[in-house]
Amino acid sequence: MSFTPIRFIHKDQNKALFFSELRKRVDAYFKEKNLSKHCNPEMVIKTVILLSAYILPFVAILVFQPAFGICLLLWSLIGLALAGIGMSVMHDANHGAYSSSSKVNYWLGHSLNLLGGSVFNWKLQHNILHHTYTNIAGVDDDIDDKLVMRFSPHTRVKWYHKFQVVYAFLFYGILTLYWALLKDFIQFNRYTKDGVNKSSRAENRQILFKITLSKIFYFSVFIILPLFVLKMPAGPFITGFLLMQFIAGLVLTVIFQLAHTVEETSHPLPDKNFTIENNWAIHQMNTTVNFARKSKLISWYVGGLNFQVEHHLFPTICHVHYPEVAHIVKATAEEFGVPYLENETFGNALSSHVNTLIRFGKLPSLNEAIA
Repeated sequence: MSFTPIRFIHKDQNKALFFSELRKRVDAYFKEKNLSKHCNPEMVIKTVILLSAYILPFVAILVFQPAFGICLLLWSLIGLALAGIGMSVMHDANHGAYSSSSKVNYWLGHSLNLLGGSVFNWKLQHNILHHTYTNIAGVDDDIDDKLVMRFSPHTRVKWYHKFQVVYAFLFYGILTLYWALLKDFIQFNRYTKDGVNKSSRAENRQILFKITLSKIFYFSVFIILPLFVLKMPAGPFITGFLLMQFIAGLVLTVIFQLAHTVEETSHPLPDKNFTIENNWAIHQMNTTVNFARKSKLISWYVGGLNFQVEHHLFPTICHVHYPEVAHIVKATAEEFGVPYLENETFGNALSSHVNTLIRFGKLPSLNEAIA
């Protein structure tokens, strides 16, 4: 099945002016404050902290081989740091938001390799499909049904979906392990077949070689070196490695789900002409929700992903600026009668996600009657 782009059309002419006016105001803010839209010293410090929290505990495990309990604590720290790098450093860099230098963005973007992932596939899945066609079933790969999970009201309900709220968070924990082992190869094959990947055959051979090489390097560092070269005890080491994967996968998946798979967002479908009757910016405002905007700790750790509204409208602005940009976005949205969706606390957002999992587990597809 080939990929067909979806068109966004202006449904309300007044609201159609919303984004152009918003961009003017945001540009004026950076000009008046004499600020770069990219990273600042705070962002650089955070990058150093997160990378250090990922690398140094792993080195300590290999060099000092501490007691099992201490190892588990170190593995837990690595998992938290890994998720933080993915949300803060890798994410901004691969959007071109971290730096005005393409080389800096390129190298920091490849911190995705620390998760065992591929930058090439991630940019197709996230930058193109998710950011353009947010919450559109069958196009936004991020909300596609995953094995036993249902994330859209437009897909077929299976009998086991009624239990997904019970097993969801265990399932979330396997994300990074699945990513490192299989996801990139599956995505690469699918994106090549459906035309999302527009590279030539020769280019695709090189891309696939790089993906395979990155996997070999990843598992050489995390499995071959410790177990076969340093002869570390396999049981305790594998236990710690899996704990790290579970923590990173759980954090990354939950944070993403709180922005899109919640009660406040919508899941529009294109008509038979592959058209959405809304302009792109209004579509983003209807399908994306903020949470815990006032929490400095959460904002620091999740890389501003609790400011998803601002991120979806301005993905090339570094997330350290989102708290200030949010004031402009919210005020402009209210002026134009555009929804500005948010949950005030992390707890409220998590509750909304849980309620949505329950609803999607029972809700018949909107496309077909299913008993």
